[in-house]
Amino acid sequence: MDIQRPASVAKQKKLRRIGFAVAAVLAVGAVSVVLARLKPAAPTVERATVWVDTVKRGPMLRQVRGLGTLVPVDEARRWVPASTQGRVEKIILRPGVQVTPDTVVLELSDPQVQQALNDADQQLRASEADFNSLKARLDAEALNQRAQAAIVSADYQNAQTEREMNEGLSKDGLVSNLVLRQSVVRAESLKTRDGIETERLKVSEQSARAQLQSAQALVDQRRSNLSLRRQQVDQLRVRAGMFGVLEQVPVEVGQQVAPGTNLVRVADPTRLKAELRIAETQARDLTIGQIAQVDTRNGIIPGKVIRIDPAAQNGTVTVDVALEGALPRGARPDLSVDGTIELERLDNVLSVGRPAFGQEQSTVGLFKLDRATGEASRIQVQLGRSSVNTIEILGGLAEGDEVVLSDMSAWDQFGRIRLR
Repeated sequence: MDIQRPASVAKQKKLRRIGFAVAAVLAVGAVSVVLARLKPAAPTVERATVWVDTVKRGPMLRQVRGLGTLVPVDEARRWVPASTQGRVEKIILRPGVQVTPDTVVLELSDPQVQQALNDADQQLRASEADFNSLKARLDAEALNQRAQAAIVSADYQNAQTEREMNEGLSKDGLVSNLVLRQSVVRAESLKTRDGIETERLKVSEQSARAQLQSAQALVDQRRSNLSLRRQQVDQLRVRAGMFGVLEQVPVEVGQQVAPGTNLVRVADPTRLKAELRIAETQARDLTIGQIAQVDTRNGIIPGKVIRIDPAAQNGTVTVDVALEGALPRGARPDLSVDGTIELERLDNVLSVGRPAFGQEQSTVGLFKLDRATGEASRIQVQLGRSSVNTIEILGGLAEGDEVVLSDMSAWDQFGRIRLR
């Protein structure tokens, strides 16, 4: 027989079920809130794969670095051009040999140059013969003129003597006035002729000198032309022109060359400078006279900046550095080098190693290491002036802080990481 339960018991069971349901809902809600407030787990990064550096306070040397090459100084490299048109007949020496100013490197040939030399020689001989002939003729004319002048002078002296004699006899009445007058007229006439002949002799001598000078000028001109033609023939044997090493012979046998064509390049390998290519973004603080060091991979040579190219090419500025130390073994033109130029020394500044993507005068996000937890949190760091390997810290970090300087772009979506 079924026994009817009391109503109070059923009500208690129903309330108990409702209580359990409410408690379950509250528990689920509380767990959800706690889970929502939990931070996402930080990714783990192997410490050995990143570069961690410590912020330091003290002096900082600002430098810029650039790749470049060793080249001869301007006066230690020379191109030897062709002085005349010709054909390359023979190449005697090839690049790499030591040469002196008189070393013949190659030979050219040009029949026209040889023919011009022969013509110049014939012209000089003809002008010399004309000069000698003119001189002989003028000398003969000068002798005749002097002889004529001497005759007139003698006649004048005789007439003057006769005049003086007749004047004395006329006083004693031994000579008539007519005879005296005739002697006076004759003496005066010969005096005038004597003066004319003297002037004519002077004019004749001046004319002879002018003619000889004109003829001599023609001789000198043709002698100079002959010397030039001989020099052109001699220059068909192309010489190095200086002490050094033969660098280039950019022609081949049988090649026809025009005047001015570069035939030979010679350089003195002991007189070198460094041509460095500095990024244009780092070149604004460069000045003449700054101290530099050039690494040849076989030694470091001190130097100083002597020229800064005013124009940038392909994002770089060319800087010439004069080498002030002894060249190491193996130093030669066109050798690749690495140069460092000292810009300035900063005292008592915060600095750290240069981050992978940190540019000077900018703000970047870096992971700052917490030694207690082993985690690194991203912070904003204000950067100042930079050097080759270090950069100034203007804000965001303090002395002794450790930061990750490696490329952390793979963890840009995380605000913190764990270093293991």
